[in-house]
Order: sequence, then C-alpha cells, then structure tokens
Amino acid sequence: MIKVIKPGLATSVQDLGREGYYHLGIPPSGALDQYALSAANQLVGNPAGAAGLECTLVGPELAFAIDTLVAVCGAHMRPKVDGVHQHLDTAFVVKAGQVLSFDFPTVGARAYLAVAGGIDVPQVLGSRSTYTLGALGGFHGRRLEAGDQLPVGEAGGKGRVGASLPMALRRTLGGAVTLRMVPGLYYERLSDAAKSSFFSEAWTVGSEADRIGYRFKGGSALAFKPREQPFGAGSDPSNIVDSCYPIGSIQVPAGLEPIVLHRDAVSGGGYAMIGTVISADLDLIGQMQPNQRAGFVAVTLEQALEARRSYKKRLACLAQLFAS
Repeated sequence: MIKVIKPGLATSVQDLGREGYYHLGIPPSGALDQYALSAANQLVGNPAGAAGLECTLVGPELAFAIDTLVAVCGAHMRPKVDGVHQHLDTAFVVKAGQVLSFDFPTVGARAYLAVAGGIDVPQVLGSRSTYTLGALGGFHGRRLEAGDQLPVGEAGGKGRVGASLPMALRRTLGGAVTLRMVPGLYYERLSDAAKSSFFSEAWTVGSEADRIGYRFKGGSALAFKPREQPFGAGSDPSNIVDSCYPIGSIQVPAGLEPIVLHRDAVSGGGYAMIGTVISADLDLIGQMQPNQRAGFVAVTLEQALEARRSYKKRLACLAQLFAS
C-alpha cells in the first residue's frame, strides 16, 4: 500500500490506455508519454502496460507501507527517498516507512513512477487509466488527493535493483521541439498566407496545456478562405459541420491559436482540423512545458508511417532488453 501525503499538481493513475471506445465518446486516456511509462514499468519487472503514476510538473509525496522496487522515467523530476536523491531511469528500493518525493522538473513536464506489481486499481473497460472528465478508471476516476491509499499488485520478481536504461534508449527533452503533422481534411480551408505562416513561425506552449489538449501561442492568426456558411455549421470561418477528431488533430478556433488534441480529448465537434500530429510525436507533446517553443512541419502519410515503425522498433528494443 502507498499513502498519498501530498498529491502534487495533477498526479493520476495511468497505463497505456483503453482503446476501442472512442466511437462511443470515451477517449483512450493513458500516459501522455507512452514510452516513458513503458520504460519505467520494464525497469521494475512489470509488463510495459502496467498501471503507474503520471506526475505533472509538481510531483507527489508518497509514504510506502512495504519494501517496493520503483523506477522513474520521463521528465527530469529527480526522485528522493527520505530526502536522498535517486537516479532517474534506474530501479531503486523504497523501504517500508520511507517517503518518496520529487524535485521540480528541469526539463520535461511529466515523470512516470512505476512500482513492482503495478498500481492495482480496478480495470474499467480493460484499462486502469484515469479519465477525469468522465470520472472513469484510475483511483475513483480522479486525480490523487492527500490521504488516498493506493493498492499495489503482487510483484513478479523480475525486476532488480540498479537496472538502468542504456543511454541509447534515453531521450533528450527540452529545447525547441519540431512536431511533424500530416495536413488534414480541412487544410485547404486555410488561406495561402496562413498555410505559410503556420509552418514558418515559432509557437510557444500556452499555460492551458493539459491532457485534453495543448494550446500554442505566439504565431500569427490564421485566416480561412471565405465560404458560404454550411447548414449545421457555426458562423465562424473555422466552424464545420460536426466531424470526428483523431488524437493529435490540430484545430484553430477562430483562427487564433492552434490546439493539439491529446489522449483525454473529446471525440468530435465543429472545428476544422487543419492537420494531425503524427503518433510518433505525441510523447513529445506530453513532455512540453508552458512557454516551450515549438514549430510544425508537414510530412506525408508515408513518412508518418515510417516514423511510427521507428517508434515501435524503439519500444521493441526496450522489451528485448528486459526480456531475459
């Protein structure tokens, strides 16, 4: 059992998500940085998709009732056991009665804490991930609060103290980020000038960035081509007749600020999607801090699929490393 002393800013239970229900309006949820959670889990001997804690910007303070093997990957929010710093990307033990806490992040936005055996909350629709808007899954369908008691599953005994990610499988976070996107169904609604400025200008992450979507600021407003208002669509030029939203889709309400929808986003609505950030870059978005700079670059569907293959190959390298 793990007791929450301080919950942090937005700590929640997440696994790799619940796929297959988006058509019913239930998003996949799951870790915004899927690679980091997978790595942390495998360091402690868990399956890649076991439930852990997603810790956003301000980490929690947690009291452990039993000796537990843990690992922290993702944002550089260095963990401490009774105030003593531990290594990131490395498995270490927290003993019964000790308290785990975190430094503020130097780079990245989300750290992932895996414990041997996983966080053993009930599965809902095949996943332990928290979807807070729907009060679904996780620990009572919400972010953690002080006093919560988190159950821990039975450890498989495959993890070992000191297991560490090799440097080749660690990622560089921070700095300006380039997000690859496939121009979307409504991209042609933009004016030629807007198409050019969207890709040429620098954007920064807004303070409103969360699990639903990341808002980007600082670029020029994007103009849409004149059109006759369709029946069933809003009057703003960015409005369309309702359509489905893929995860990663980019909408620009009123042409002012692009919003990239993420893993807790609604499944559809009435804003034009000018493109979709490719799946291989979604982890990068989840690690971006407010005011971090970003730029967008257009890629073809073939390039997006190749990037996805490379991403999956990296995940396979993780699995192979810890298979023995």
